[in-house]
Amino acid sequence: MDGFEENTGVIVMAATNRPDVLDPALLRPGRFDRRIVVSMPDVKGREAILKVHTRKMPVGSKVRLEKVARSTPGFSGADLESLANEAALRAARRGAKKVEQEDFDYAVDRIILGLERKSIIISPDQKKCTAYHESGHAVVGIFVPEADPIHKITIVPRGMAMGVTSFLPSDDRYNYTEKKLLSMLATLMGGRASESLFLETLSTGAGNDLEKATELARKMVCEWGMSEALGPVAHAQSGDMIFLGREFNKTRDYSEHTARVIDSEVKRIIEEAYSISLELLNDNRDIVEKIAEQLLEKETISSSEINDIFGELRPDMGPIPSLPPISEIRETVDPSNDNPEQEEEVRENDGSEENRTGSETDTGGSGGES
Repeated sequence: MDGFEENTGVIVMAATNRPDVLDPALLRPGRFDRRIVVSMPDVKGREAILKVHTRKMPVGSKVRLEKVARSTPGFSGADLESLANEAALRAARRGAKKVEQEDFDYAVDRIILGLERKSIIISPDQKKCTAYHESGHAVVGIFVPEADPIHKITIVPRGMAMGVTSFLPSDDRYNYTEKKLLSMLATLMGGRASESLFLETLSTGAGNDLEKATELARKMVCEWGMSEALGPVAHAQSGDMIFLGREFNKTRDYSEHTARVIDSEVKRIIEEAYSISLELLNDNRDIVEKIAEQLLEKETISSSEINDIFGELRPDMGPIPSLPPISEIRETVDPSNDNPEQEEEVRENDGSEENRTGSETDTGGSGGES
């Protein structure tokens, strides 16, 4: 680091999670002027990290780490370490000698969706409301454009949510189109639309959905210029954290009139998404009711069971969106494999039941999304 001593053979490295609050004097040329951004690992990186954390574990021969890597977009190295440890703990509780694929699937669900709270006593009316709420999320999420593959629906309380609908993106996403964002908004509003359409009531279960939908719609308007009324202009507020003399209050650089237009546009986008949800659910009432019926009976249904419902009620539609088979996944993952027998098994097993979301995982108050 230049400016401190004459020894030019010393290289000083530092790391921070808050580069925005660093003193500019540290960042001038000759000091910390080489910046390396360490982002979340991609699918290849996640598989490599999983191999590191499982190398001392007795892992079963049928375990496919590439499948686990594909189902964990957005996971950090620490998340993957926790996943591996959770899978090992599950195998130990079962009394198994090796960690199997089902243990990794359980660990993914526990980290993404939260710990099951089966001890909670839920009345039949609340259970029915949650079932229709989650069915609404699922059906809208399947029919909207650029839909992510659905992974699982459950009305067993997990974490702070009374029910969860989980979607798993088929690949890592770094950019979102306006159509994709509107589809995400419609999926978020699907739970509330289902309650209104099938139960003729509204519940607090949509609270988390509304919060996330409002935040997403406001970003579309204020940060990404996706509003015709405002045009390609950024209207984001300054939201620096209270640190090193930064501002204590948020400030904005637009007028009261613009603020009213922003509020109007946010409301318009959310209402448009809500209308899409209502239309899709009304056109597919039989599917919503069938999924809700299955949830009330089994509490948790997987993507394969949802596919069976669509095969029965919509035979001309074909299979719902799902992750590509493992043979295709391996084209985007490091193809090296020390065990040729495992390589052959990979080609034969598409593993469609064990795939993840998302963007995304959807959770909420009594059946919302996250």
